[in-house]
This record gives sequence, structure tokens and C-alpha cells, in this order.
Amino acid sequence: MRGFYIGRFQPYHNGHHHMVEEIAKQVDELVLGIGSAGDSHSPRNPFTAGERVMMLTKSVAEFDMTTYVVPIEDLERNSVWVSHVESMSPAFDVAFSNNPLVVQLFNEAGVEVRQSPMFRREVLEGTELRQRMIEGDEWRDLVPEPVIDVIDEIDGIERIQRVSDTDADTV
Repeated sequence: MRGFYIGRFQPYHNGHHHMVEEIAKQVDELVLGIGSAGDSHSPRNPFTAGERVMMLTKSVAEFDMTTYVVPIEDLERNSVWVSHVESMSPAFDVAFSNNPLVVQLFNEAGVEVRQSPMFRREVLEGTELRQRMIEGDEWRDLVPEPVIDVIDEIDGIERIQRVSDTDADTV
């Protein structure tokens, strides 16, 4: 059975990793959809699709299943979003998500959706993680080791701090 799991993965963190670990118990193959693939170099989306492909591919290598990492650009029409995803992805039997909109759209399209409990959501949340990077706080213990390597390789901390700067005068 092949599953599908989509996220922005900005960056891929231990919460995502825990979800993939749970999914790996249920499927033989997994398609990882990189959402908002066209967005990068902003405080909300600092990493490119290619950088996120590296983060995911290296991080999920430890699991005993075939994985496919597929960038999926945003589509501003929710009514056809599932068809868009299916056109960009290998076929899949079940989708995994905790995002209410994603669950609704897959349900309406007749795709089975499975949810799993969030893992340490109070700290394992992209906004919190990116804020820690911007402020120079500790973030490395919240991501798999390969993600640290990718972020170091691309000078990701410097990037997110730069794109988060403003030219506004502060008083």
C-alpha cells in the first residue's frame, strides 16, 4: 500500500519525523508532498523546494520503505486541489494529514484520510522553530540530524535571519 503525506516542511522537524515513523507502520511506500513548493526566501517559507527535498530524503532514509519526494506548487482553487496533487504524484491509496482543510478536500474527493496524534506540538511547530532560528535560540534538538546538515550546508540560519530583517526604523 502507498500513502501520501503533504507538508510545507519549513523545515522538516521531529513532529513530521514522528508522523512518518507512524505512517511507516501502515504502508509499504510513501509519497511525501512538499507543499508551497514555489515559495522560498521569506520568513514563513525560507527554504527552497530542492532544499526541502534534501531534508526529507536524507531524514527518511532510516525507514524501511520506498519514499518519493514530490514538490507540489500551490493552487489557489481548493475545489481542484486534490486533482492537482494526484497529477503531480505517484498514485496513492491513503492520505495522511492533521490539517482540517486537507482532510476535508481529500474526503470530498473520496480519498481515505488517516490522522495521527500530534507529537510535542507545543514546540514542534514550524512557526516556533523558524522564530528560534531568527532569534538565535536553540533549534537543533527539534529536527533530525540530516536537517541540521542541510541547513548548515546552505547557510540557512543566515538566510532566515536576513529575510526576516526589515528596513523599518525602530524607536
